[in-house]
Amino acid sequence: MPKYRDVNQSSDLRIDLKDTDRPLAETLNPNFRYALFSPIAKGGKSLIQSCTDMYLSRRVCYKSLRQEFASDSVEQRRLLREARVTAILQHPNIVPTYDLGRDTRGHYYFTMKLVHGYTLREVLDYRERYDLTQLMNVVEQVAQALSYAHAKGVIHRDVKPENVLVGPFGEVVILDWGLAKVWQSAEADEVSTSSDLNPELDVSMTHHGDVQGTISYISPEQLENHTDIDNRADVYSFGALLYEILTGRNAATGETMAELAHSVRFDSPAKPSSLSRLKIPALLEDLTLKCLEKKADQRVQSMDEVLRILAQNWQMT
Repeated sequence: MPKYRDVNQSSDLRIDLKDTDRPLAETLNPNFRYALFSPIAKGGKSLIQSCTDMYLSRRVCYKSLRQEFASDSVEQRRLLREARVTAILQHPNIVPTYDLGRDTRGHYYFTMKLVHGYTLREVLDYRERYDLTQLMNVVEQVAQALSYAHAKGVIHRDVKPENVLVGPFGEVVILDWGLAKVWQSAEADEVSTSSDLNPELDVSMTHHGDVQGTISYISPEQLENHTDIDNRADVYSFGALLYEILTGRNAATGETMAELAHSVRFDSPAKPSSLSRLKIPALLEDLTLKCLEKKADQRVQSMDEVLRILAQNWQMT
């Protein structure tokens, strides 16, 4: 089932006076705030449900860890990081976080805006239904969100079609910030429960994720577990996403994880224009290949630069 789609979404289309004017209880019990749960998706380690916030009379998205991982310290840290990063990063293309807490069993959960729609992966599965202008509107909003996050010292590190949600009213949001790398001040070293400078931790957190689905989009430096990964890792992932939009194929090729990893690290992708029956704008082809440079110093250096290029009239090239 697609991520973040509420099976009861038809009930959310109209606002009813009985929901807005119902009095709030004199004594509030937080254990009964969320009710009427409905499954949306089950990930490798997490469970995503829609539910009703009884205080505010609205449907929200409720994310928690699956029972078998609820006590896993690495997964707990990822869930907390995702909740807090998305709460701090207040941007139209980042889904808002509403609440963070523990359930009656003491397990973490957080709630966020319930956005109806399809993941970009689902959109690309029906690529022939969309023209390039529509898809570029989506990726430009992805670039806007990443540019904002980078300005705040946050690197997503898992940009891929499955983590981009496209809504019915033109909204586009980046999901799943659980692998985000966050700038750490010297003062925070003593109180931090995890260190992004610890390569073993980064590997363990990444390997808890869906590596096979991600490997075609992560940068060579991430595969090599460099400790000094910066914003340009997201630039690479953005380039891989753009490559698939232009060609319908992954920039990395291979049948196994080892072959894909080798391709990401060493193989220069074919020019999109050589793979597509449609005319590929030269500006977009050039941007894509520059984002996919193996060495970070040779890539487009920032998402701000990506946005400046996208602002040009690429349709005329």
